[in-house]
Amino acid sequence: MVTPNKEVNNPNIKLSIQVSLNGLSFCALSKDEKRILFFKDLLFSRKLNPAQVLQQIEKQYEQEAFLRDEQPEVIVLFSNELYSLVPQNFFEEENASEYLKYNTKILETDYVAHDEIPSAEMVNVYIPYTNINNFFFERYGEFEYRHCVSVLAQEFQIQNRFQTDGTRVYLNSFPGGYDLLVYQRGQLLLANTFKCSTREDFIYYLLFCAEQLDLDPSSFELMLLGRIKENSDYYDIAYTYVKEIKFMNTAFGFLYNAKEEPPKGYMHYTLFKVLE
Repeated sequence: MVTPNKEVNNPNIKLSIQVSLNGLSFCALSKDEKRILFFKDLLFSRKLNPAQVLQQIEKQYEQEAFLRDEQPEVIVLFSNELYSLVPQNFFEEENASEYLKYNTKILETDYVAHDEIPSAEMVNVYIPYTNINNFFFERYGEFEYRHCVSVLAQEFQIQNRFQTDGTRVYLNSFPGGYDLLVYQRGQLLLANTFKCSTREDFIYYLLFCAEQLDLDPSSFELMLLGRIKENSDYYDIAYTYVKEIKFMNTAFGFLYNAKEEPPKGYMHYTLFKVLE
C-alpha cells in the first residue's frame, strides 16, 4: 500500500523497517552507492503488544539522529502470524476478511490488508498494526508496507521456478517462532507460521508438517534463514532428523562502513531483500 501525502525529501535513501511483537530492525541504504548508511536491530526482553511496540518505535526515533532527521523512501515490513495466502483466481478484495476469520481472531478495529505475489499468482491477506502504520504516515506521509511472508513467497517462488524434482523447505526463524514455506517441483505446498519457545517445539512443527505433506525428512533440503546459528540448540536438533541443511546464500552486494561488522544477511533476509 502507498499512502500519498508528503514528498520524499531524499529519494536516494531507502529505509526498511521490520516490525514484530518481539523486536524491531532498521536498515537504510544509499541507492546510488549501494552502501548501508544505518542499521539497528532491537530485540525485546518479552513479547509486547502493538501499543507497547509503538512506544519502542517512538523511543528509537527520539534516540537516533538518522531516524529523526532523514526523510527517505520507506518500506515497513510486518512479521506476524495474522495472514493467509490465497490463490489469485479466488481472491475477492471486498471479502478479504473472510480468508482470515477461520484461523485469526479479527477485531472490529482491525484493518485487513493484502499483498500481491505475482511470481506465485497468489495474494497474501493479513492484518498490519494500524497504530504503527499511523505513526509512519504522520512522520513520512508516503510509504509502502508489506508482510514478511509476502517477501519470502515472492522470492522463493522465483528461486524455485525451474525446480523439476525434489523438495525444498525454507525456515525463517525469529524469537518465539518461525515461518515455514515448502516447495515441491516449483510449487508452493505450504506457508505457515508457528510459535515455539523450546527445541522440542521447534522440531515438532517441522516434522509434523513433513508428515502431513508425506515428506521424508532425510530427503528434502532445509534452507535456514533468520535468527538461527550453526551449532545452536535449534540447528542441532534439526540436524538430528534432517541431513541436508543449508543457510541461505545472501550475497546482496551492499557496502558497509569499514569499522563496523556487517550484519549477517541471512539473519535479516527480508529487511535487506526489499532494499535491492
